[in-house]
Amino acid sequence: MTDPELRALLRDCLTLWAVSGRVDVSAGSATIETAAGRFVLAPAPSDLRPVRWLLETPERRTLGRPPRAIPSIVAALSAIRNALGIAGGSMLQIGGG
Repeated sequence: MTDPELRALLRDCLTLWAVSGRVDVSAGSATIETAAGRFVLAPAPSDLRPVRWLLETPERRTLGRPPRAIPSIVAALSAIRNALGIAGGSMLQIGGG
């Protein structure tokens, strides 16, 4: 994922979740600033595979805990949404009834 793609994805998510915030991306790492605090999403080192991302939240930082290991960008978005206290949407189901 390129820096512009990651920035656009995170900005779109904040808009979808109705959260005001700022997203900065550099060298594959994203910093998300919201009223809830600063979230840092960084690519995991290759020796941690299958972990793909590391997420630092304001709560983990306050507690002195290391960033959370996350296996995919989808899981990272869910973790950010949950940390922001945003309820998940209803499940979209496509198919015959």
